[in-house]
Amino acid sequence: MATHYDASGTYGSATTTLGQRLLGRWWRRQSPARQDRYATLAPLVSVLLFLAAIIAAFWYLRNEEIERETESVKRDTEIAQQQIRLRLIENQEQLMRLARLVLSREMDADEFQRQAIGFTSERPEVSLMAWLTPKRQPRASYAPPLYRAEVAAASARAEVAETASAPAQRRAPVQAPQSDADWAFIASRDMRQPVYSRAFRDAGGLQVFQLHLPLVDREQFNGTLVVEYSVEALLRHFVPPDVSHRHRVELMDERERVLASTVTQPLVGMRTASSSSTLRHDVPLAPAANGLVLRGNGYRTSAGLVGNTLFWMVVALSVLTVWMLLGAWRHMRRRGQIQSALMQETNFRRAMENSMLTGMRAMDREGRITYVNPAFLAMTGFAETDIVGRAPPFPYWPADRIAENTRLLQQELQGRSPAGGIEVKVMRKDASLFDARMYVSPLVDGHGHQTGWMTSMTNITEAKRIRDQLSASHERFTTVLEGLDAAVSVLSVQQGELLFANRSYRLWFGAEARGHALLASGRVLPGQAPTDEHDSVDSLGGLPTHHLTDGGTDTREVYAPALDKWFDVRSRYLQWTDGRLAQMIIATDVTERRRVEEQASLQAERAQNSSRLITMGEMASSVAHELNQPLTAITNYCNGMVSRVKGGNINDADLVAALEKTARQAERAGQIIHRIRNFVKKSGPQRQPAQARELVDDALELASIELKRRNVQIHSYVAHHLPDLLVDPILIEQVILNLVKNAAEAIDNAQMPAQRRHIELRVAPRHTAEEGGVVEFAVTDMGPGLPEEVIARLYEAFFSTKADGMGIGLSLCRSIVESHQGRIKAQNLYNAGAVAGCRFAFTLPVDTSGRQEPAAASRNISDPSATATSSTTP
Repeated sequence: MATHYDASGTYGSATTTLGQRLLGRWWRRQSPARQDRYATLAPLVSVLLFLAAIIAAFWYLRNEEIERETESVKRDTEIAQQQIRLRLIENQEQLMRLARLVLSREMDADEFQRQAIGFTSERPEVSLMAWLTPKRQPRASYAPPLYRAEVAAASARAEVAETASAPAQRRAPVQAPQSDADWAFIASRDMRQPVYSRAFRDAGGLQVFQLHLPLVDREQFNGTLVVEYSVEALLRHFVPPDVSHRHRVELMDERERVLASTVTQPLVGMRTASSSSTLRHDVPLAPAANGLVLRGNGYRTSAGLVGNTLFWMVVALSVLTVWMLLGAWRHMRRRGQIQSALMQETNFRRAMENSMLTGMRAMDREGRITYVNPAFLAMTGFAETDIVGRAPPFPYWPADRIAENTRLLQQELQGRSPAGGIEVKVMRKDASLFDARMYVSPLVDGHGHQTGWMTSMTNITEAKRIRDQLSASHERFTTVLEGLDAAVSVLSVQQGELLFANRSYRLWFGAEARGHALLASGRVLPGQAPTDEHDSVDSLGGLPTHHLTDGGTDTREVYAPALDKWFDVRSRYLQWTDGRLAQMIIATDVTERRRVEEQASLQAERAQNSSRLITMGEMASSVAHELNQPLTAITNYCNGMVSRVKGGNINDADLVAALEKTARQAERAGQIIHRIRNFVKKSGPQRQPAQARELVDDALELASIELKRRNVQIHSYVAHHLPDLLVDPILIEQVILNLVKNAAEAIDNAQMPAQRRHIELRVAPRHTAEEGGVVEFAVTDMGPGLPEEVIARLYEAFFSTKADGMGIGLSLCRSIVESHQGRIKAQNLYNAGAVAGCRFAFTLPVDTSGRQEPAAASRNISDPSATATSSTTP
């Protein structure tokens, strides 16, 4: 046993030592601030644990007391219930013996009176004993002397009730219950069992209940024996005195009203005051089973008051201790926060000094170095011990500049250093040199006293190299700009000052800003003198600068009347070197290019006019035949009128009709000549709003002569509500006429049968992703089509499939369409793999974004076929 004890003691000691070692190791790993926090929180936790233990102990003791009291209440209540139960069972058995005597005809009313007197004399709880007939009429009854007056009054009330209800009883043997006693009588009669009534007040105002014992002989109901119990007497005589001394016992009905109690009488008839207490126990009043409940209630003791007083004293002391510990903890926490903030500020300043790329050097009033930061040491290559504490000359001074650096140091110590700093040469530890700029400022302590001088040093070697490179680059850039043939100028937007102008600008416009304003579309730039001396508002005022500088380049062509030159001007806004908003313009002389373009345009116009002349030349015979008809009609009308006038057989009406017909034929001939003259007349391009229907009608009127001659029919379909086209009507009519004429020639030359001598001209709106909103003119014929190699070369100049063709018709059509920003294309039509015709189509752009067309117009554009109108020209 001793050995086992030693082993156990050694194991316990080792465990304790290991725990202490682990706890000490964990404690040492904590920071001082955390250790202070734990040291402050430990007493607080101890006090809280002590308070929790006290609360738990009081709670446990209080629960134990409540459980003991509850058990005592339960036990005493069940004892009282058992006493009353045995008494009621005993009385019921005695009453059953009397019932057997009544049924055996051995007892009459007088004998019942004697038995009742003996029964009630031994039972003080019985207030009335009666023998009732099947009709609930009292055959015999007895009440103790204490209750006779009440019984007599009750009997009188019963007789009055019986007399009033006699006819009803003859009509219905079973009468509806009028009271709790009536209900018990009827229940006993119907169930053939003893029945206890609910509690009710008797004539004396006391709470009572009745036991009705049925008299049944051979299944025949012969009445009942009734015993009436006083509720108050039951509690007074059958609740043991020791139980009533310890607890209050109450008898309650089903609505929890107190009928009787072992304590003061004023509580009877009121709701129990202990209904919400936990120290109570309820048991039914068996064997009555009439809703009566026996309730035991525990009394309060003085132990609870004393216990609560001690408890609240302990709580108050604990709360005071916790409050004092919390105050100390808050004070230590505030001190810890201040200390942490101080450490963070110190660390931040040290980290800021160590991370600076600028070298920092501190000197006292005599010029001795007291501090240098890591950047200063990195620049010079020396260690801190080599510099700190040294007096001049310093080790980073070059040997050949000691006198100059000494003079500069004296200026620093006297406070006469320039505000812009001084540029010096600094020697590294490896004897290499670099350029540096030093700035000197007084070093002032927290009390406002100067303790020395603080110097900041920056390595400017790379900056000087870049500055030299920028200077050289600027010279090269200026040389390039001066050698350009284009004029380059930069104008300040705010001041209207010419900031830069190259040689070409100065050659053309001089050194003034007027040339810049002329190149900027002739408008007066902001900052210049406005045309109105009273209007000096900046036209660009309020615009954000970055919106102007981020914008793209603006390109335009400007004519300078004084120089008789055209310039291609490109302008944009930029930020000048000093931060001002400026406008730069690059103007290139394009006078020769403009002249070449004008000559090319003139030649194209001449070619178009020649094409129209050639077309009319080819149609000359048809035109002559078309003019011959109205001229012949005019001649016939005139000859007929002359003959009839000479013969004197014409009246005024016939003469007027003949003259009107002659005038119409002359007007027709004049319209043909006027339209041909307008078509072949030489004129410059004139774009104007035009309707597609008018263009088609005018072109088909010219083409009708050729179509009649070649016996080709044309069907035209023009959609409704088409937008206006901004075109040159004569040029577009020329394109339509050429396409229709070519289609008719293809059909006639191929000698197509009558069912295929048709041309379809369709005009409808269309929308594509590439072109947007356009109007398409399509000419479809039923001719032999075009070979693929011809389609590839169709628009080449001087290429033609006709023997006598010049090859400029389709080339001019393509030029006209493309000059209107449109497209033209040709394709063969196939039917079952065979060529069934050819389709030429060209498009003209339409800007419908800003137009407000009616709803019907938008529907027509989406479904042109539903709104197209057709016309047929034979």
